Amino acid sequence: MKERASAKRPRRGGLGPPSTSSRAAVKKVVREESKVDLKPSQPIQPISERFPALEEQEVILTFFAPEAKVVQVAGTFNGWHPEASPLEHGGDGEWIARLMLKSGQYEYRFVVDGEWSDDPQAAQSVANPHGGFNSVLKVGLDDTTDLL
Repeated sequence: MKERASAKRPRRGGLGPPSTSSRAAVKKVVREESKVDLKPSQPIQPISERFPALEEQEVILTFFAPEAKVVQVAGTFNGWHPEASPLEHGGDGEWIARLMLKSGQYEYRFVVDGEWSDDPQAAQSVANPHGGFNSVLKVGLDDTTDLL
């Protein structure tokens, strides 16, 4: 007897392989997609780690007060605590503060021998809740930082 080679054909009447357009197949795909984990694989890094130019940089503030015994600076960068940022006497009546700040906008005032004072060199100031004005310090990105 001769044997015939037969190719398998899908049977008629819905007994063949399911189509991808059937409801059962669509539900299965939806269930599988809902199992996908959408959480990031790594924790999100702080911006200063992803962009080194946003790291702290030295900012120098100067104040001229030849008669002063103590000059300090208080602002949003130190919680408005003058004792946290004393200025050094640089001679000839000039006082100097060296601050390490990240890029951003800060408000501040000088405290000269216990009296709050405006910064006459400030390019910008804003009203404060005490009826006076705070000087505004804008710290840009550090141009000297190498990104790569």
